[in-house]
Amino acid sequence: METNHTCRTGGRPRIRFSFLKILTGSDLSRRRLPLMVVESPCSGPVVWLTACVHGDEVGGIVVIQELFKTVRKHLLNGSIYAFPLMNPLGFETASRDIILSKEDLNRSFPGNKNGSLAERIADKTFNTIVQTNPALVLDLHNDWRKSIPHALLDPRPRTHEGTAYAKAQYLSEKTGLLVIQDTEELKRSLSYSLLQHDIPALTLELGESYVVNEQNIAFGVNSILNILAHLGMVTPLEKPFRYPVPERVRGQILRYSHLPLSSTSGIIRFLAKPGDLVTRDQPVAKIYNTFGKLQETIRALNDGIVLGHTDFSVAFPGVPVIAFGML
Repeated sequence: METNHTCRTGGRPRIRFSFLKILTGSDLSRRRLPLMVVESPCSGPVVWLTACVHGDEVGGIVVIQELFKTVRKHLLNGSIYAFPLMNPLGFETASRDIILSKEDLNRSFPGNKNGSLAERIADKTFNTIVQTNPALVLDLHNDWRKSIPHALLDPRPRTHEGTAYAKAQYLSEKTGLLVIQDTEELKRSLSYSLLQHDIPALTLELGESYVVNEQNIAFGVNSILNILAHLGMVTPLEKPFRYPVPERVRGQILRYSHLPLSSTSGIIRFLAKPGDLVTRDQPVAKIYNTFGKLQETIRALNDGIVLGHTDFSVAFPGVPVIAFGML
């Protein structure tokens, strides 16, 4: 942890709000991304926060707002940058994607300045982040309804030979959250693209989409404060934040899974709730047809913990029903 810092005279953190232009509309209006910065008078690490890359995932915006209120007078060293609203076009229409081009912004990184609309936005934001040489980037997301907060670690990029992945894994354990390793390489996501550029990056999944859940906001703020304290950027919380999970899974890196998929259509009735421990072959959901006849029983494939339920009560063949962190 950095302990020797040079300091400006004048003594207090500075906060700045500005915008990054992304496009000009047909009515000549400018569409911009808000940019927030708080800088300590003492040099130190640069940490980036990004949120609402999916327009229906609004909780991260509020986490950033509340975090800035907390650190603006108490940042000991370093700088915190934030894009709190990465996808305003999706946010304004409650859409996951960029509504104009029907693209997933988080499948468009590191971007292309001559590419599609999403790739052009990704290029501008990605290069803005990389130019600051950050010690860590935290990409804030929301998940299925009633999902429990967790830190999501990408698979190690196959071509990666730097130190960023090891740092990201180490810092994931400082979040106070359950740590889940994704099993799918999302090669064009923001976090994976940053890791490929040897920049430590983590995704924080902070509960449900569409709404502001105040409890999950507090979890997100305190989790980030844990990391900032570990980096020496703020004073540690009087009691370090730890999300309440069963001891059996605490301190472990679990594997993400949304298997098994439904093989029938019908109405889902859940037998295990988010946060519950499950064992292999345990029934976790049942699917009934319109007449109330049991069509299928979904069973856990391995021991683990339930992360969340699908957003809808309807099942179709081949769709996920429950997400797990598997031991």
